[in-house]
Amino acid sequence: MDAITVIRTKRDGGRLTDAQIDWVIDAYTRGEVADYQMSALAMAILLNGMDRVEIARWTAAMIASGERMDFSSLARPTADKHSTGGVGDKITLPLAPLVAACGGAVPQLSGRGLGHTGGTLDKLESIPGWRALLSNDEMLRVLGDVGAVICAAGDGLAPADKKLYALRDVTGTVEAIPLIASSIMSKKIAEGTGSLVLDVKVGSGAFMKNREDARELATTMVGLGTDHGVNTVALLTDMSTPLGLTAGNALEVRESVEVLAGGGPADVVELTVALAREMLDAAGLKDADPAKALADGSAMDHWRRMIAAQGGDPDAPLPIAREQHVLTAESTGVLTELDAYAVGVAAWRLGAGRARKEDPVQAGAGVEIHAKPGEEVTAGQPLLTLHTDTPERFEYALDSLAGALVIDAPGTAYERTPVVLERIG
Repeated sequence: MDAITVIRTKRDGGRLTDAQIDWVIDAYTRGEVADYQMSALAMAILLNGMDRVEIARWTAAMIASGERMDFSSLARPTADKHSTGGVGDKITLPLAPLVAACGGAVPQLSGRGLGHTGGTLDKLESIPGWRALLSNDEMLRVLGDVGAVICAAGDGLAPADKKLYALRDVTGTVEAIPLIASSIMSKKIAEGTGSLVLDVKVGSGAFMKNREDARELATTMVGLGTDHGVNTVALLTDMSTPLGLTAGNALEVRESVEVLAGGGPADVVELTVALAREMLDAAGLKDADPAKALADGSAMDHWRRMIAAQGGDPDAPLPIAREQHVLTAESTGVLTELDAYAVGVAAWRLGAGRARKEDPVQAGAGVEIHAKPGEEVTAGQPLLTLHTDTPERFEYALDSLAGALVIDAPGTAYERTPVVLERIG
């Protein structure tokens, strides 16, 4: 085998054999195939695609590059959720303890934010004392005791993906659906969960801007999960406007706790319950009622136990940014647009996100939303509050919000987009 032959095969529109895929993933992981060669192959895949058999083999090769976790010792059935990322997407925080309260075990391996999409670990690290890094033994113990754990993936899971993910980010090949699907699914399958629910976001604040691309990605990932013996379904969900009323780390934790307390924004509650029902169904717990677990306090109890088990203090005050700036309505009428991408960029520029993986984040930074599309607003009414420790960031954040909010004439009809657009699987 040699890298040039593999690259030429895909460059010329050919189909990679199982042996070629196994070799190139293994050789790249070991350093025998150089970054510049894998960059050429990734671009060829972006331009010419892969069929389902190729994608399944590519995913299997990435899984085989590292370890696989085993949760068979747990008394509870395992179910996991993966979101493709969005703005204000704090769903994992209330969802994991909610499913645990209904009898499932949720081994949620999560990541950090990059660019305009927030990271679950960054959000939880705004809780004093909370630890993202757990050993496999610690993870199993928390899962056994509480039923839910949210932590960072170890270096041993799909190391080939870790290398390739970083390479795609700097070579213009992030958008290749075969590489997105295999990246997500190699980690989730290696994680060892019995069932998986995918939340594939669609809209301006999502990676997939249109429904057709989102459907293709979701269908590909559901197929990969099924091919590897994981009961997998996907929901396409709206990300044209932010989820909930906050985008930022501590701000989103605070909102998640409101949901667990039986309140919170209607769209966050709706999606949390919808995903919980899918996870419980996939895990064989069809009689469980997640809405009841939110109402009776059992989900909140599991949240507190989960946070405490990872060193966090669920009663500690959350960080608050030192400076705020209020953006008000320029006219009276109906708010018909609040662009998710623009809000995400604003939160990022305020310090809630990072441009590079090594950058720090501000726990209290972000955007608080006071009106959502479809609501009547009056001139001078607060629409957004920007939060940051560094007020010199306000101007830069406000630039990103230019044109992001549209107010039409009073009485303008507005049709809300459903939170859940489609189910696949």
